[in-house]
Amino acid sequence: MTLTEDFKQARERYLVSRGKSLTAIRAALIDMDGVLYDSMPLHARAWHQMMEENGVRTSVDEFFLYEGMTGPATIDLIFQRELGRRASDKECKELYARKGEIFRSFGQKPIMPGADIMLSTMQRLGWKRVLVTGSAQMSLLSHIDNDYPGAFSPEDRITALDVRKGKPDPEPYLRGLGKAGCLAEEAVVVENAPLGVRAGVAAGCFTIAVTTGPVTRKEFEKEGAHIIFSSMPEFADFLSSLPQ
Repeated sequence: MTLTEDFKQARERYLVSRGKSLTAIRAALIDMDGVLYDSMPLHARAWHQMMEENGVRTSVDEFFLYEGMTGPATIDLIFQRELGRRASDKECKELYARKGEIFRSFGQKPIMPGADIMLSTMQRLGWKRVLVTGSAQMSLLSHIDNDYPGAFSPEDRITALDVRKGKPDPEPYLRGLGKAGCLAEEAVVVENAPLGVRAGVAAGCFTIAVTTGPVTRKEFEKEGAHIIFSSMPEFADFLSSLPQ
């Protein structure tokens, strides 16, 4: 079976589960880290270094599983696990600031191969593009306009600063739907993180997982991804094959 056939069948199963007939896609709600930028390895290193500095035990790879959560939520999760208590607001603020400092020290973050083709093809298809990220790292957000000119207008962005609850809560993607001005059935979510997939599915959207890091396909299947692509270039090539 080809990817086009896989996508068509996955889309049809999704619409049936929602009690809908054929519905055109009008918008794409797109994650940033690990989708637009190959930045997750650096995020994971920064998280691990910050925690190590503070005597808190973590592994580098575990942070790929927390991607999409807000910084304070990630800190609180690890504090409860390793220290048996909640992190204070002061601790969250200071530790997240330190993590950001380490992340910025790594320099310019590489764009994800194939992401530019994905975005230009979505524009050709007439899909409104909305950025939905759990990040509040202005060092990366500030590069969006230069790296992907015209892809996301300032009003078509949801960041960690815009939500009360981050992923895996559906709030970021529900707010993204509001920005897109469409129903859940008319949008697709593009994610590379299991918690982001969970959020997209909970928001009622057709959720596409792209494996751009060490997270296994099984993790995305567990979270209910409607279709899974093995890389961003594969997904971009698939989109390019779609008729306008």
